[in-house]
Amino acid sequence: MTVEHPPIRTFHPRRGRMSARHADAHAALWPSVGFTVDDGDREPLDLPKLFGRAAPVVLEIGFGMGDTTAAMAAADPGRDYLGVEVHTPGIGNLLALVSEQNLANVRVARADAMELVHKIAPGALDAIHVFFPDPWPKARHHKRRLIRPDNVALLRDRLRPGGLLHCATDWPHYAEAMAETLAADPGLTRAGDDRAGRPETKFERRGTAAGRPITDLRYRRRR
Repeated sequence: MTVEHPPIRTFHPRRGRMSARHADAHAALWPSVGFTVDDGDREPLDLPKLFGRAAPVVLEIGFGMGDTTAAMAAADPGRDYLGVEVHTPGIGNLLALVSEQNLANVRVARADAMELVHKIAPGALDAIHVFFPDPWPKARHHKRRLIRPDNVALLRDRLRPGGLLHCATDWPHYAEAMAETLAADPGLTRAGDDRAGRPETKFERRGTAAGRPITDLRYRRRR
């Protein structure tokens, strides 16, 4: 008899309370801008239908409070931004920013990031951003890290040829593990270690204030 084990989570499930601003934005925008992915839901995601147009799509994994996602989407109207997060106040804040800045090129998913990735067709994404994911610093928790070989292979498969996987972290040991994992993937090629237009994030400011170095790793899918 085969025993099915629950999927390994790469995040701490956090709900939190929404402010009135966040709750109002959620009530107004969620039906048109947001959606939820349940565990095991592998129904293919139609990105042109989701955004109402055919345009390059950037996947923002773990967008936190959404400030960076909103800033990048506002500066880059020719591409669509799909943000995925589980932190309820962060989702509410991004929806508020979408409303306040009238951003038509943002959609928001409440989901385990990799469950969402499974729903996206191979080659469908122009870029994937993984900015300051949970480092899971304890050795026994390393299996929960997002950037590990099996996940990287799946992320790379969802990129178009030449598409960009951009990771950033403020934890040196995780940066070393990220660099090793990304360099070992045969379908990726190094594209540089600069931030390349990535806005400063709250987590980055915290890391800098704590004296931790910031590492950006940019890799492209081989053509």
